Amino acid sequence: MLGAFTLNTAESLPVGLLEQISDSLRVPEAAVGLLVTGYAVTVAVASVPLAHAVRQVPRRQVLMGLLAALVVASLVAALATSYGLLLAARLLTALAQALFWAVMGPVAVGLFPVEVRGRVVGALSMAGSLALALGVPAGTWLGRQSDWRVPVGLLAVLGLVSLVTIAALLPASPPEEEPAAYGTRPDARRFRTVLAAGTLSAAGAFAGYTYVVTFLGRVSGFSPGAVDVLLVVLGAACLAGVSLTGSLLDRFPRSALTTAVATQTVGLLGLYAAGSHPVAAVVFLVLTGGALGPVFMAIQNEMLHCAPGRTDLALAANSGLYNAGIAAGAALGGLVLSLADVRGAFLAGGVLGVAACAVLLGPFARPRRSVSSYGRKAPVGPVR
Repeated sequence: MLGAFTLNTAESLPVGLLEQISDSLRVPEAAVGLLVTGYAVTVAVASVPLAHAVRQVPRRQVLMGLLAALVVASLVAALATSYGLLLAARLLTALAQALFWAVMGPVAVGLFPVEVRGRVVGALSMAGSLALALGVPAGTWLGRQSDWRVPVGLLAVLGLVSLVTIAALLPASPPEEEPAAYGTRPDARRFRTVLAAGTLSAAGAFAGYTYVVTFLGRVSGFSPGAVDVLLVVLGAACLAGVSLTGSLLDRFPRSALTTAVATQTVGLLGLYAAGSHPVAAVVFLVLTGGALGPVFMAIQNEMLHCAPGRTDLALAANSGLYNAGIAAGAALGGLVLSLADVRGAFLAGGVLGVAACAVLLGPFARPRRSVSSYGRKAPVGPVR
């Protein structure tokens, strides 16, 4: 959970430090936004190949290696004196994250009965969502009080604590013998539907979220101090959404995903339409933040059930496509920002969210009849 918190904070921290990094390295804000895009592209490209390459390696060794890479990359980023070196450090962190969520999920949920795995996914997502509720706001505040390098360097400390804990406590076993190695209800059609909707949803979310600090300052008129508070509000909303959704995943796995995507879409479109009014901006920011975490956790939960083969490879495919969506969304938002204004980025994000809802509610969304169920024992091999 600490590893999830640290990696998610590392992923999103440039959003809060956008202006500081831009001024320090003398690069445009859009170039700093590309730190998010490049990160996501790396995860998108590397997730499945890395998962396949280490498919026979015990999970403890894999997680230790990933956390070691996080520590090294965070130190390099904190000491970077050029944009190129910072980008290289970001890409190394992205390689660690490309595999982390694919490996961590099956290991963690495999420690618990099938009937409560949704709640386990919720607990893991709670840790990841704390990055938005605590990590990014605290890092943004600390960066403004000192230097953007300080919160980046602190990520190395957290990564080291995670590494030592994993090395000391996590047992090692062959990956294929993990209890959650295979899906409980394999369905290739449902698998493809969820992947497509998740990619569109991620693109929509990050078309706006990448530039939320700029939006709140320029469009809504909030001061830098108020923006810091609103980032905490956004993170708290994400945390509340994850907590609520986690309690429902085991009972309503499919409707939880659709509801989260629809809520995110309403929030993005509301910010575009009424974000110039401070009260409305806060309301729709809460809706957007409240859906960010639940969308990803609901998709992760679906992967553990409908994966047509190994769950780690299914989660790697999901991570790759989800981050491809993040990269596309951040790039789209940057393009709109350079051509028009930041409000347009939220409109583009809302349109992509509508498309994701259409995929989830369309004719291919209905799962095929299967002899297995969520409560029965998982298959011992891939289902073709």
